[in-house]
Order: sequence, then structure tokens, then C-alpha cells
Amino acid sequence: MAEAFIVDAVRTPVGRRGGGLANAHPADLGAHVISALIRRTQVDPAAVDDVIFGCVDTIGPQAGDIARTAWLAAGFPEAVPGVTVDRQCGSSQQAIHFAAQAVLSGTADLVVAGGVQNMSQIPIAAAMTAGQAFGHDDPFGGSDGWLARYGEQEISQFRAADMIAAKWGIGRAEMERYALTSHERAVAATDSGHFAAEIEPYRGVASDECPRRDTSLERMARLVSLRPEEQGGVVTAALSSQIADGAAALLIASGRAVGERGLRPAARIRHISARGDDPVLMLTAPIAATEHALRRAAMTLADIDLIEINEAFAPVVLAWQRETGADLSRVNVSGGAIALGHPLGATGARLMTTLVHALRRTGGRIGLQTMCEGGGQANVTIIERVG
Repeated sequence: MAEAFIVDAVRTPVGRRGGGLANAHPADLGAHVISALIRRTQVDPAAVDDVIFGCVDTIGPQAGDIARTAWLAAGFPEAVPGVTVDRQCGSSQQAIHFAAQAVLSGTADLVVAGGVQNMSQIPIAAAMTAGQAFGHDDPFGGSDGWLARYGEQEISQFRAADMIAAKWGIGRAEMERYALTSHERAVAATDSGHFAAEIEPYRGVASDECPRRDTSLERMARLVSLRPEEQGGVVTAALSSQIADGAAALLIASGRAVGERGLRPAARIRHISARGDDPVLMLTAPIAATEHALRRAAMTLADIDLIEINEAFAPVVLAWQRETGADLSRVNVSGGAIALGHPLGATGARLMTTLVHALRRTGGRIGLQTMCEGGGQANVTIIERVG
């Protein structure tokens, strides 16, 4: 039976907006983690079948197939191709899925999967607003089919976050307590050296820049909501993932490559899937996607030792927890994107990198990763530690 393995996983520190990675070309960030991955695994770069990277807002330095550009910027063989994936926030998790599918199908043996994003240089939604110069205000207006189905209502992740908080009755105080825990966990993980094995320092930046050591419930309570209160605005910047810069990469290998090349994998990929949900509510798909994945894998949450779910907004995780009954003590144990930042196209690979290393560090066996994505989608990956 075909199998897909994660041999190793590495990431840059996550840089805050305008921070230590802000001036780095995205191709160089991608090249940095690819080079580190090849060095750590000692594979022959010429033996790599493909490079699959996630990236969102692929304009400017992120345009022109950043997966290919990053590989070449790393100095590796021109014969190895690359392709860039956009499933919005889940882009690099989908890159991992595509890599695993290539290996499981027998059409590839070694694939580099990951993602990169420099949000300091290319602002969030830049690709959507770029169309305004050509007469398109947004990606939806002007589509007869879209308007017939969803009308002209606002399509916004910020509105969606507020709608989720209202639908599930999640109050601001509860969200602020959750956000504070995210920062506390991220700071504790940093101080304990838990990220050391997964981070490859970049040009003097050796640790994640986003966790706020001085935040408090009192400070969060003083912030105003991102949307007007009369429109149901309740989610603040403190309850949202942070704009950030970073890259991550994993080596996905077939059982044949593991055996023939003497590789020592860290994890086996047990399940990959993606599901869709309401694109207006947008951020709820992890609920149905998690149920679907567990059913297909013949598992329950009781079988899962550690979970990484992207903290796009605090209500996303809390609504998911309400529906799944997940034990939050096993969820984002080293903090999440509220504290660590969310470099869009890189986050899926960053979460998986953190999950792989956390399972190794804690001795856990099974890990699950999921994240909400634009368009009302979610990916789920289940892995089993083998190293």
C-alpha cells in the first residue's frame, strides 16, 4: 500500500509587519527554508520531483510562480519544476496535500511542499484590489451567477468573524481570554525553546516577533471593534491573527524513497481532505471538515493527541470547539496565529511544521491540522508520528 511521509519540516521565524523580515524578498524567504530542508534531510536536490508552494496575493515579488523562483534562488537544479497554489489561507496546507497525493499516486517520490508570504511588502487582499485599475471593484461584482446566488452583500472575513461570534453566542470577554491564552502559550513555548528545532534563523532574526509579552485583558478591553458596533462589530485587532511575514517547507516522500535513500521520516500522513461551507459566513468550514475527516479516517477527537487550527479570529476556534467538543488543552498548545502571526500563504506549512515537531517533543502519536479559508473552505490533515 502506498504511503506518504513527512521527512522533515522547517520554517523561518514569523516576522511582524514591518519587522525583521519585512525587507526580505519572498523568493529569498522561500529559498532559505528550502535550502535548510535539503541540508537537514541530506537528499540530492536533483532527485526532487516537484516544488509546490502556497502563496496568496501573487503580485510583484510574489508573482511569476514563487515556488519556481524560490527553488532557483536557492541555487538548486533548473530541471526541478515548481508550482504555486492559492487556496487562500490554506494555500500551503493544500500544497502539502498535493505533494502527498503525488506521492500516493506513484507519480512522484520526493516533493518539497511549503509556502511563503511577505505581507509587509504586499498587503492583504492586494490581488483583489489590483483589479480596480481595470474596472473591477472586487472578485464577485459583475458575476451574474454570484449575484443571483448571494446578492450584493458584503463578503468580508471581518464581517464573517462578527457573524460567527453572534451565531454561536461568543462574547467579547470569552474571546479575549482565549486570545490572552494564545499569547501566554506562545511566550512560554519560545522561552522553553520549543520552537528551536523547527526555526531556521534568517539574517539575524532567530525567534518569532509577534507574541506580545505585555498584553493583558485590560489592554484588550480598551480596543475598538474592527467594524462599526451598529453593524454588529465585536471582533477587535486583539482577537485577530496578526499580519506577518514568513516561509516554511516540508519534504514529502514515498515509502520507496524512504527505503532506497535511507531517510528517517518524522511522520506518516494518515488522511488529507478539504470541504466547503457558506462563503458568506466564510470561516466555519473547519467544523464540517473536521467531522468529515474523522469519519473518513475512522477516528474520533479522543484519538488525536495534538491539534493545530488556525486562529484567523478567536470566534473561529471557539465556534469550532463548541461544535466538535475539542479539548482546548490539546489545541494550539504553543499558541496560534493571534500570537504568532498569520503570513497567509505560509501558515498552513507553518502549522504543520509546528505540529510535527510538537508531536516529537511531547511523545504524542496523532496530530490533526485544519484551517478556515477564503470562499468558505477548510483543509484537514491527520498525521502519525513515526520518528
